[in-house]
Amino acid sequence: MKRKKAIIVGSGIAGLAAAIRLRKLNFDVQVYEINDSPGGKLTEMHKNGYRFDCGPSLFTMPQFVEELFELSGKDTSRYFEYIKKEQICNYFYEDGTRFVAHADQIKFAKTAAEVFEDTEAQVLKYLQRSKEKYDLTSALFLEKSLHKLSTYFSNDTIKAISKIGTLDIDKSLDQVNRKRFHDPRLIQLFNRYATYNGSSPYLTPGIMSMIPHLEQHYGTFFPKGGMYSITKGLFELATDLGVVFYFNTRVDEIIVEKNKVTGVVINKEIIEADIIVSNMDIVPTYQKLLPHQKAPHKIIQQPRSSSALIFYWGIRKTFQELDLHNIFFSENYKKEFECLFDKKEVHSDPTVYINITSKNETKDAPKGCENWFVMINVPNNQGQNWDEIIESSRKNIVKKLSRILKVTIEDLIETEEILDPRKIESNTQSYQGSLYGSSSNNKYAAFLRHPNFSRKIKNLYFCGGSVHPGGGIPLCLLSGKIVSELVQKDFKTQIV
Repeated sequence: MKRKKAIIVGSGIAGLAAAIRLRKLNFDVQVYEINDSPGGKLTEMHKNGYRFDCGPSLFTMPQFVEELFELSGKDTSRYFEYIKKEQICNYFYEDGTRFVAHADQIKFAKTAAEVFEDTEAQVLKYLQRSKEKYDLTSALFLEKSLHKLSTYFSNDTIKAISKIGTLDIDKSLDQVNRKRFHDPRLIQLFNRYATYNGSSPYLTPGIMSMIPHLEQHYGTFFPKGGMYSITKGLFELATDLGVVFYFNTRVDEIIVEKNKVTGVVINKEIIEADIIVSNMDIVPTYQKLLPHQKAPHKIIQQPRSSSALIFYWGIRKTFQELDLHNIFFSENYKKEFECLFDKKEVHSDPTVYINITSKNETKDAPKGCENWFVMINVPNNQGQNWDEIIESSRKNIVKKLSRILKVTIEDLIETEEILDPRKIESNTQSYQGSLYGSSSNNKYAAFLRHPNFSRKIKNLYFCGGSVHPGGGIPLCLLSGKIVSELVQKDFKTQIV
């Protein structure tokens, strides 16, 4: 019997995951990518002897990557290897406080009690509550479609609803953290987890306090070869399974006939398919690929998440006090987020994140040097004067890092590239350059994300950071899994 055919628009992490899973459901799978390489935001760059990961820099929950190799009957280590980090992150405060967050929970809590004015017991209790929230909600909010009635008749859903009062949905993350801790520095540390989905800790619901569990329980990891090795490993796996990729190829339109997809248009040529999966941001998917279909305006008009301004610096020095992940906090965190989400501008004292893969992969920088991925959170692109923002932000970042590290950073920068929301939007089709699709700045955000399927168009599916369950590598991988489960049920097919 002739295999059914699936076309995937875009080869981001979610698109790669969907391609692998649909191939295992015995579909012929073709992936069309507008860029010259796979990965979406998860790409790399080489310049003057330095290698930089261009996009996501945090790797947690590697089991979701390994699952794809196991499903395919392949040895993960042939494609992809990683190590667990003993230190999660180094934190630097304007008052001179420095804190090393250890992966071991007991050590983390003990060190926190030594540095901050809260007890070891308080920290451990917070992490336990974080775990409880994750255990209660992950099966419902992350691993299944929120938009299928069958989801709400599961035991997991009933259990979560029965304990909804413990999830802190009606409080902000900041309110939850202020209730649990006294030291403003520790509150700021746990508030920063709102940025993991591009939101504000003063607006996003307290259920987001489950995010620290992902680091403190599962750990943080470093992929050998850098983050881009995740893309390369999954691309190689998909290719080995028979997925066919077409790069530098723009899909012009998704064809819909009698409320059912029948294929796509590429350069005026019609390519037929039984199902279409869009790994493109949901807004341009409707605007560009489905111009004749009515868009779900309430969903796609949701406020977008924050974006990023990234400086890729080759630094002529090594810093013993820095590790893979480093955070330099702003002095006034609340003002920083008011600037981001209320004024749509960048605070003069931004929190600075530095990722240095050469700490673990020495060949990523020349000897005696480091490759700095320097990022600040910025608003999504709404026509701001980005050239002016880049200039002022660069000065503020250099000044801040020089002051805290007690060295003139400007003198150490020997190579530089810059990524701003305009480039993020043009390079990855992410609407307004937002990193995580819609923001999670209200308690209904999870339900207002676009579903992984179309209610009106048969055999049309969606994956990636702009749809359920959200942005970031683990959630994008899960969106690919949800799509495959929907397809498996709709087409009554089995894994081969």
